[in-house]
Amino acid sequence: MNNLELRVIGSIETDNGFKIKINKEYVNALKGISDFKYIQVVYWFDKVDNRDLIIENKPYKKGPEELGVFATRTPFRPNPIGIETVYLQNVDLENGVLYIPYIDAFNNTPVLDIKPYIPSIDRVENPDMPEWCKNWPDCYEKSGEFNWEDVFNF
Repeated sequence: MNNLELRVIGSIETDNGFKIKINKEYVNALKGISDFKYIQVVYWFDKVDNRDLIIENKPYKKGPEELGVFATRTPFRPNPIGIETVYLQNVDLENGVLYIPYIDAFNNTPVLDIKPYIPSIDRVENPDMPEWCKNWPDCYEKSGEFNWEDVFNF
């Protein structure tokens, strides 16, 4: 299983608002997506070059001195894959464009996949969290008002 082929299905555009532009050959795969209000976007941190990082030193201001990258949301990881749930504002099916309010990615970031957010599969009602991050917002809607700069060191 050494040969792994990823297909870029589109890109994130951040130059004039936030949107996901789907490549022409995948536009038909958007059929039905506008019935959902939230989607999960899987993307590649293509501007990250530190794929050998295993331990992150003090990634969170109130967190432990060291954490393994799998216990963080750092983009510096063996496979720099980002997964983010975003609100779907509007869909232009004809042109293959998904309009979103925000995503934590750079302009022209490659998109690998899109999935609908389905609460019965994706939501955990009472997750146990480490003490150092229990003050973080408890849902996506509240996270936009939260000052994340007080949290991250990366």
